[in-house]
Amino acid sequence: MKTFHIHIEGIVQGVGFRPFVYKLCLDHSLTGWVNNTNDGVHIHINTTKTFAEILLKELIDKAPELSIITGYKMEEIEFVHYDKFEIIHSSSGKEAKLLLTPDFAICDDCAKELYQKDNSRYLYPFITCTNCGPRYSIIKSLPYDRETTTMSTFEMCDTCRKEYDNPLDRRYYSQTNSCLECPVELSIYENGKLINKFEDLDYIVNQWEAGKIIAIKGIGGYILTCDASNQKTVSRLRTLKQRPTKPFALMYHSVEELKNDVEIREIERESFLNFSAPIILLNKKDKPKTPLAYEQIAPNSDILGVMLPYTPLYKLLLDKFQKPIVATSGNISNSTIIYEDKIAYEELSKIADIIISNNREIVIPQDDSVVRYSKSNNAKIIIRRSRGLAPSYINAELNLARTPVLAMGAMLKSTFTLLNQGNIYISQYLGSTDNFEAENNYKNTLNHFEKLFNPDIKTIIIDKHPNYFTSIYGKEIADRKNIETFEVQHHKAHFFAVLGENNLLDSTEDILGVIWDGTGLGEDGNIWGGEFFKYSLGEVKRVDHLDEFPFILGDKMPKEPRISALAVANNSDEKQLLENKFSKTEWKIYNKLLTDKDILKTTSAGRLFDAIASIVLGIDKQTFEGEAAMQLEAAAMKYFKTNDYSIDLSYLRENHIPGNFIEYLVKNIFGDKEKQVNPELISAKFHTTLIDYIYQIAEKHKTINLAFSGGVFQNQLLVDIVISFMKDKYKLYFHKELSPNDECISFGQVVCYSQYVKP
Repeated sequence: MKTFHIHIEGIVQGVGFRPFVYKLCLDHSLTGWVNNTNDGVHIHINTTKTFAEILLKELIDKAPELSIITGYKMEEIEFVHYDKFEIIHSSSGKEAKLLLTPDFAICDDCAKELYQKDNSRYLYPFITCTNCGPRYSIIKSLPYDRETTTMSTFEMCDTCRKEYDNPLDRRYYSQTNSCLECPVELSIYENGKLINKFEDLDYIVNQWEAGKIIAIKGIGGYILTCDASNQKTVSRLRTLKQRPTKPFALMYHSVEELKNDVEIREIERESFLNFSAPIILLNKKDKPKTPLAYEQIAPNSDILGVMLPYTPLYKLLLDKFQKPIVATSGNISNSTIIYEDKIAYEELSKIADIIISNNREIVIPQDDSVVRYSKSNNAKIIIRRSRGLAPSYINAELNLARTPVLAMGAMLKSTFTLLNQGNIYISQYLGSTDNFEAENNYKNTLNHFEKLFNPDIKTIIIDKHPNYFTSIYGKEIADRKNIETFEVQHHKAHFFAVLGENNLLDSTEDILGVIWDGTGLGEDGNIWGGEFFKYSLGEVKRVDHLDEFPFILGDKMPKEPRISALAVANNSDEKQLLENKFSKTEWKIYNKLLTDKDILKTTSAGRLFDAIASIVLGIDKQTFEGEAAMQLEAAAMKYFKTNDYSIDLSYLRENHIPGNFIEYLVKNIFGDKEKQVNPELISAKFHTTLIDYIYQIAEKHKTINLAFSGGVFQNQLLVDIVISFMKDKYKLYFHKELSPNDECISFGQVVCYSQYVKP
């Protein structure tokens, strides 16, 4: 008989791993112990070497469904005699080397118990077990145990304590364990008064019916809700939230109900039922059965963002209401989600008639994650990576620098990435750090990570743009810690992000990066955004780009697609056709700006989409980023849907790229408008022409490996056309678990640093 030590790393805390080990060792009559530490799960057992190897294989092969094992090792140690097998208390003496467990949606077992009348948690709004409930959002320090979470203030009743202490129970060491005898309690804030121990869920449902807006505290923060069929209330919510046209998300009580209104495929159904329970973007049916306020929910759009109830409270409420609700982030548009109760009472009372809170504190706020799947090829596109997906990122094949580094990300759709002890942590979506609230949210989340891990950071990686908040704050941290900074150009970070995700860093073949987005400071001082890079033998070089056109009026240009239209048509004979989009004064001033010999230039694909949306669809101003491009995509989708997803390609150029591609586009689009071609067809032709352009650039540079990143590739139609037209001849690489938008920048910065520095 010998003693063996097994160390398992990964997402192995808060997922029932210790009870699993305990049961397995009892089944095999083994003695020893298992515990959690800051670097994973540790096991000591008395057995033979042969059986220790058998046990290790079972531990890996039969691990709990929610766990993700990234590493393991076993070694014989000095013999210690154990009389029994037990779970011993966690220890935190070692340096933190632990992946953080995300928040989980309510599991099937808890969902069933919720409605069992003889169950101690019958209709209890905060039912959880080791397989579901909050994790990341409530943890204060490591390792993950009740006393290191915001559940530490809740005293368990005798029944819960027995479950918690019983290794054979589903709730053994379930850190969120509670029931009706020792509950997390609801409260209601209405008419300036706070009432604790609120229990009347029927009242909430009745107030929805009465047209009230209700803010509800969830896992990652407050959401604003109302009856999705009440046009007047949804319109009032838009006004109060200051969100004129950006679509609202909907929450349905079941997949069956969803099927009445949206087109849902098996891949999307499975995603709804996943533990991450994201919002999924789906096509609305031509004749939806549920009489909702569709035009107020998603103006001018056939795409609905829908989700299922992922907390027991939401489930109870939606099962009672039996209709969809609007469920949007609790904030004023462009601010961060509100998660602190006091601030919610102060700020959300300006929007919501009623606020439903609870006394379980949230440490880290998170918006809901958003996912979509392309229509023809089922390509997964992450729009927002947050609740249920963040913050740990696992890629066992990716070999990055071992020295701890911190990457600060970009300004819009900010995230940061911490590389520490070989683990990669990519923060949840933190908003656009061009406002004070988002800056504070960014700082608070980063401070929390530093408290959890206390990393000995050696380098701060920042974007080349000196005026981004993330760049400025990164330099402040570097100065304070007396460490170096490392700059990475925005679009190169995009390229390295998709290279890293697809494990292409060691490729011996050239890879062409197609990096298209709205904006990023280029190495020549201009605004890039329609870039082609080549990755060859570890080096990245800019080899092509969309034609340059003027960038004028700063932040006004992205908000007004008509300005982009004027810029791309500046040297064309058709420019005069745009004059009616401007006042006489604007027309005079803007055209004078365009004659400046020192004018800033851009290659932005995002602004090109804006321009074409203005020319084709008449969208001259937009109230949120990407609105015009979304309308252009929707118009093209309508054409493809009507025409069985086919298009006549005879209009495409043959085997050559004209001297000025954008001039070619503008001329032909104005020509189609003059011929009164259906705008939906023009939109479809625009999308396919872009892919033909990419095809010819790939031919020009003689590469068969293409990698795509940048916010433009959130466009599922564009992704579908790329795959459909190019998959037979090219190897195509897209993001898998990260968003192609600027959320992936911080990860790409770390990959770039590791590639060039490799400390």
